[in-house]
Amino acid sequence: MLVLEFKVKGKSHQYAAIEEAIRTAQFVRNKALRYWMDNRGVNKYDLNKYCRVLAREYDLVRELNSTARQASAERAWSSISRFFENCRQQVPGKKGYPRFKKNSRSVEYKNSGWKLLDPKHIVFTDKKAIGRLKLIGTWDLAFYGTEQIKRVRLIRRADGYYAQFCVKVDVREEIEPSGNTVGLDVGLKEFYTDSNGQSEPNLRFYRNAEKKLKRAHRRVSQKQKGSANRKKAVNRLGRAHLKISRQREEHAKRLARCVIQSNDLVAYEDLRIKNIVRNHCLAKSIHDALWYQFRKWLEYFGVKFGKITVAVNPAYTSQKCSSCGTIVKKSLSTRTHICQCGCELDRDYNAAINILNAALSTVGHTET
Repeated sequence: MLVLEFKVKGKSHQYAAIEEAIRTAQFVRNKALRYWMDNRGVNKYDLNKYCRVLAREYDLVRELNSTARQASAERAWSSISRFFENCRQQVPGKKGYPRFKKNSRSVEYKNSGWKLLDPKHIVFTDKKAIGRLKLIGTWDLAFYGTEQIKRVRLIRRADGYYAQFCVKVDVREEIEPSGNTVGLDVGLKEFYTDSNGQSEPNLRFYRNAEKKLKRAHRRVSQKQKGSANRKKAVNRLGRAHLKISRQREEHAKRLARCVIQSNDLVAYEDLRIKNIVRNHCLAKSIHDALWYQFRKWLEYFGVKFGKITVAVNPAYTSQKCSSCGTIVKKSLSTRTHICQCGCELDRDYNAAINILNAALSTVGHTET
């Protein structure tokens, strides 16, 4: 599945109609969740049938396209099924009991309720009166057939409204094998250090923009609640956060693509970020480093280019000597690995070698 995103351009009444559609989708999702709470044994198909009942009871629901109503019910069932799966797997801590949405930002259509007029214009045909919107972006929708577009989402962000097209297409590409293998150790000092001794700097996008964000937060707090100036200040704050989010996402995506294209096997630590950020002294820096997103892009590009990605147990990768295997205890402040066998390496470099060795032994056993 390929997701193509465009910014949409319309008039103010069309943006208001999009907001109304988003609120209606949120209403359907919350109603479906309440129906599941009040009726034991309800399944996914019962929630889809319940959408017809809501359409008969509420005019605002009837105005929304039927497939958009079903998509909203499916969102409710997605949170329900995730809760059941966490209970089944006995995930430690909270299991994520489904909650009601208070501020949804998107509405999703399936096969109906919209029509492509040409590769740069789309019209929504339900009774929400969204109408014809212009698509601004570099993707060419004419390359794909209309039957390949399975979903269309309208999303509100701080800098405007966007349309996402979920296209059913094989995203795999064939590239020449490089014959290289690499292990990656992510960190806070460097974004990652590989088993070849190379490292990428941690750009710390949030830390560098923190002063600007604090100023934007102060301006929001200085405005009167409910005023137009406060809404403008909130929007400026949202744009600042959105810029940081995009910078970090693009940085992680670019590095992951380069690593996958340059190596046939990539090994990395199977980190549990949720547990690591319990250290409140390092939580902000860990979130700023975007380790989890970097791993997701590694796995995505691994599938796309047909490369092997292996998640390794992170236990003792920093403490173990990559030369003789001896455990050398060291604190986080100790940045150099020094072993009695004479091995002296950077701490992260030593860990990257251990990660690669563990991955190669695993691959050999599983015949990957």
